[in-house]
Amino acid sequence: MVSKPRKPWRVIVTGPDVRAEADHTSEDKAYALVRASLGEGSPADTARVEQWEGGRWWHFETVTADEIQAAQAAVRNTTEK
Repeated sequence: MVSKPRKPWRVIVTGPDVRAEADHTSEDKAYALVRASLGEGSPADTARVEQWEGGRWWHFETVTADEIQAAQAAVRNTTEK
């Protein structure tokens, strides 16, 4: 059996000219990278979040730049009022 990695969350960021992969110690840290990587002006368009469980990496969620940018715009609109 393969042992659990020290960083059981993985983010794979992709786009037309970008592919990056980073492992994280927590779900919160993984999603912080997703938000930063897919924010406005980013060349990336998708982030795949994976979690290590049961001896292998499992697909947890795929997030698009459109989703992140819409959420960031909503937060800006709320705080500007």
